Amino acid sequence: MLTTPRTQQALSRQMLDVLIRAGLIAVLAIFCFRIFVPFLNLMAWALILAITLYPLQVRLRKRLPDREGLIATLIIAVAFCVILVPTFMLGVAVADSIQHVMAAFRSGGIQIPPPDESVAQWPLVGERVYAFWQQGSTDLMGLAHKFAPQLKEAGLVVLGTVTGLGAGLVIFFVALVVAGLFMAHGEQCHVNAVQIASRISGPGNGETIADLCTATIRAVAQGVVGIAFIQMLLIGIGFVAMGIPGAGLLALAVLLIGIMQLPATLITIPVIAFVMVTEGISVATIVFAVYVFVAGLADNVLKPLLLGRGVAVPMPVVLIGALGGMVSGGVIGLFIGPVMLAVGYQLFWRWVRDQPAATLPGESVDAVASHSAARQVEAK
Repeated sequence: MLTTPRTQQALSRQMLDVLIRAGLIAVLAIFCFRIFVPFLNLMAWALILAITLYPLQVRLRKRLPDREGLIATLIIAVAFCVILVPTFMLGVAVADSIQHVMAAFRSGGIQIPPPDESVAQWPLVGERVYAFWQQGSTDLMGLAHKFAPQLKEAGLVVLGTVTGLGAGLVIFFVALVVAGLFMAHGEQCHVNAVQIASRISGPGNGETIADLCTATIRAVAQGVVGIAFIQMLLIGIGFVAMGIPGAGLLALAVLLIGIMQLPATLITIPVIAFVMVTEGISVATIVFAVYVFVAGLADNVLKPLLLGRGVAVPMPVVLIGALGGMVSGGVIGLFIGPVMLAVGYQLFWRWVRDQPAATLPGESVDAVASHSAARQVEAK
């Protein structure tokens, strides 16, 4: 088909118009993103909290019909109390632990037992470990002055971490308020989510993708954060009952390593060894050791039960997404990672199964015909 110069000129103008419009849309999107990016973490947390707490809103709706705003307000108020009280108690315990350690260090109350002579016989590092241990048992203050620069840097890192936790806690509480607004308009938010997912992935996948994202976020909230919190409570109770020094700090460490998907035995085994060395072997120490060790392994039982429950993808996909998201994106990545991986997994296998009418390996002609008929029924 031949094109005249006038037709070519009209096509060029249309192409130029398309490019100008695309450029203006790109500029608008960049400006919108730069304006919204300071609130990105806040809105992500609000969305995660709203999705996690919304089943409670649905249950209370039966008792308080047509009172969505009141129900959301009650849920957020209770959540504030549930989170603030343990957080305050944990903060007081951590502060007391730090104050106790500092007071004992300044008064010389911290005594390190001298090393055994056999330590010097350890291969490669025995003599250095023996000398370091011996100096710590005889002149702890001198050893602290010797490593003062390293201790100062470590203190600054700890201070920055605590400051970051405080700022993150403020953002979390603000996100909880925004989550209440989302929950008060939950039905409309779900409709909007389905429309957005349908626009991106096609009309046939919109509701499936929205439900998959919702179920994945709830599964991660229950199977990762919930299990870590349960372990912190169980192990923390044991530490406090046994009078372990720095029980608040150790309980916080259990929570953090649980969220990072590391075993709690990294904390419990050294504490058990410390109790056995300092208190000796008795009925109380044996009961404490068994209780804390079992509590540290509780995630191995709870995780298969909670992680991935109600999600239309295998549990390892959710677990890998949580681990990868945590490494790449922090705590937010803990939720975003499994959602992205679950959606990708679902779309990939839907694309694999949605093949033309041809016999797949190991599939009979009758099976192909039945699959084709089923796809035609789904399309109708």
